[in-house]
Amino acid sequence: MIFPEFDPIIFQIGPLAIRWYAMAYVAGIVLGWWYAGRLIRRPALWAPGKPPLSPIQLDDLVMWITVGIILGGRFGYALFYKPEMYGQLFTGDSWGERLELFQLWTGGMSFHGGLIGTTLAVVFYTKAKKLNTLSVGDMALATAPIGLFFGRLANFINGELWGRPTDAPWGVNFCNETAKRLYETETCQVLLTSGLIAGPGDVARHPSQLYEAGLEGLLLFALLAAAVWAWKLLAKPGYVTGLFLVGYGLSRAALETVRQPDLGMENLPFGLTMGMGLSIPMILIGAWLIWRAWSRPPASA
Repeated sequence: MIFPEFDPIIFQIGPLAIRWYAMAYVAGIVLGWWYAGRLIRRPALWAPGKPPLSPIQLDDLVMWITVGIILGGRFGYALFYKPEMYGQLFTGDSWGERLELFQLWTGGMSFHGGLIGTTLAVVFYTKAKKLNTLSVGDMALATAPIGLFFGRLANFINGELWGRPTDAPWGVNFCNETAKRLYETETCQVLLTSGLIAGPGDVARHPSQLYEAGLEGLLLFALLAAAVWAWKLLAKPGYVTGLFLVGYGLSRAALETVRQPDLGMENLPFGLTMGMGLSIPMILIGAWLIWRAWSRPPASA
């Protein structure tokens, strides 16, 4: 199928454009906030312990996490995928180039960077308030697949982060009229001055954004919901966090085999992609947290 002519802008008022990608972040944060509120209002889920924070503290934490997601996602994207952004702060030819790192509206966010930013926000907040960091992290990460689901749908609407070429009947040709105008060519590909080819090309590709929405979003949410509601694993601090890290890491590593590698990172050592390389530490840390939580008795009140 030819990729639909989606407009990444929902509506625009003067210079202010409301984009699907931004609304995905809003939806993920708001629904995650609501779901986390449900969790802390169910003391039985944490028994024999108790919820790690109050509703008022949750409201404060959401603000910290929001900042962590945005700053971590952007700075992580620059660090992992476009490190030249940091150099441009001092060597850019114009203020536009120098401040590209802070131009969130131009696109470019990293999940792994956002996870690091969120982790730092949770650690700083819980240490300041003398809360159980692992229990708060369990609550936060139980909600994370909600944001991942909406974010991957927004990636699909934007026609970005497409998959590798495929002959599968559900393959999507992202070279629609919008892409042709963007790349100024009928083939939706351009040769950059660096000698690299950019663009999806006039070929069918895996809709890897939808695969990720299903695995990292819906399936991972179902796994964590079972861990929380059926298996009562919030009583073992770190268990849900470990499940999230292992579940996301394995899903992302598997899907990287059908996702187009990032531009300029097609030939990393051992056949890895950047996404795989960043997910391996997640899997190892998650496995350790699961072992640690499993081998200890439930938290007491």
